[in-house]
Amino acid sequence: MNAPSDSRRELDAMVVEIELTLTSIVQGVALYFLIDNARTVLSIQQSAFWLYIVAGLLIILIFWSRSVVHTLTLIRWPLEFGHNFFYIACALGESLLFTRLSNPRGWFGIGTLYAAIVWLLFIYDLRLIRARERDSAGEASNRLYALVTRDQRLNIGALVPALFFLNLVCVISIRIWPEFFTARNGHIWLAAAQLLALGIYLLYILHFFRTLAPLISRARQEWHSGSNP
Repeated sequence: MNAPSDSRRELDAMVVEIELTLTSIVQGVALYFLIDNARTVLSIQQSAFWLYIVAGLLIILIFWSRSVVHTLTLIRWPLEFGHNFFYIACALGESLLFTRLSNPRGWFGIGTLYAAIVWLLFIYDLRLIRARERDSAGEASNRLYALVTRDQRLNIGALVPALFFLNLVCVISIRIWPEFFTARNGHIWLAAAQLLALGIYLLYILHFFRTLAPLISRARQEWHSGSNP
């Protein structure tokens, strides 16, 4: 092994460690807010809001799993500050969201804002994909980036916008028909629709990772064998 290759591997490992640490911290903060606020609605009288607790947990699982997939496929030296700043902004959005477990209008309103931040994150991360495509080291890397690019564009063009507009429609519905959605707990149907959408999206991520898994180790071998200073 030559010195430049060793140096690049060390820098790559350092950046991956930073990324995983940041992901764990920001999602740990979000989970704290979810747990702290869930205590206020865990009673029979507040059972109409239990779906929001489950939805909050799915949001954390989705963000964490996507972050791990992203780290395994794209994160290398140099450190991308803008990407990490978006992670912190998303953690802020999640934390604010989880303070509205018993306020459907506030929940879907902040959910709309959170989806918009995630949407911008996917758009911003296209630059990381292009950077990895430029330093692609072989066939496995090319196939991996092709799948990641397709997934990224699917999220930008369809999946995240669908979640954004779902939250927006829920906000508008509660505002127009407060008698049904608030006074008569009709918001449960909106929460159920959101929960279904989040569940399907999480299953999609898990399937996507299973598709990528065989390519990730081969691509990383190519990166390391072809590392440049």
